[in-house]
Amino acid sequence: MSNTGAVFISGSSSGIGEACAVGLDKHGYDVFAGVRKAEDGESLRRKTSQRLQPVLVDIADENQIKAAGETVRRALGARPLVGLINNAGIFVGGPLEFVPIDRLRHQMEINLIGHIAMSQTFLPLLRKSQGRIINIGSIAGIFASPMMGPYCASKFAMEAVSDVLRRELRPWNIRVILLEPGIIDTKIWPKAKSQAEEAIAGAPEELTKLYGPLIDAVQNHAADATKAAQSAEVVFRAVLQALTVRRPKTRYRMGPKARAQKVISWLPDRIQDRMLVRFFKWGT
Repeated sequence: MSNTGAVFISGSSSGIGEACAVGLDKHGYDVFAGVRKAEDGESLRRKTSQRLQPVLVDIADENQIKAAGETVRRALGARPLVGLINNAGIFVGGPLEFVPIDRLRHQMEINLIGHIAMSQTFLPLLRKSQGRIINIGSIAGIFASPMMGPYCASKFAMEAVSDVLRRELRPWNIRVILLEPGIIDTKIWPKAKSQAEEAIAGAPEELTKLYGPLIDAVQNHAADATKAAQSAEVVFRAVLQALTVRRPKTRYRMGPKARAQKVISWLPDRIQDRMLVRFFKWGT
């Protein structure tokens, strides 16, 4: 039995979620690892102690979220749930003029609405323990880049949700902490690149005619940026601090260019626009 309590982590199959599941297990937490496939849970079990319990949950499915909450409640017994780590996420990109509305809805469902639903489900347990909610945001929630509209919108929204929850839950001493990573070495970026290539291949001629040069510029920049991506371990270290320190920060920033982009976001809008024009050689 753990001496530190239990945590639930969504999106534990790979990347940041996996790093947190493995790392927190090593630090003695009872980890409930949210995964979408049973084989992903078995893979995690091979890397961790018997304390780790995979929980099948698709955070776009309200019934699965409720079932996961009941599974955790029964498994906990008298033990406290000290943390909920809202990590699951996907990337949808492209020029907003042409992003299919169903893809935009799916982006918001996974990266935003699903996390609110998870928080609603687990808050009764967190209230008992005065536990913490850790939301995995992104520097894309601070600085909006072309061709990343759906993803940025979901992460900007998570900034607001984290602020609101932090203020609403203050009377119960439930801390809400937002992490804002820069580029982290996870599977989300190769998946995004593959999806973008498929979308462009099947896109109407008008899209490539209007946005072709910008698409090329953004893809070239993304390829360069991912070379500097940091390990998900840097995010885990921030998660561990957010869970354990007596007075955690409201936000933690880590990863390449995260702090620089925050500073740029303080500049007047028109100056930011001109910087992007020069960077991508797009617009006038």
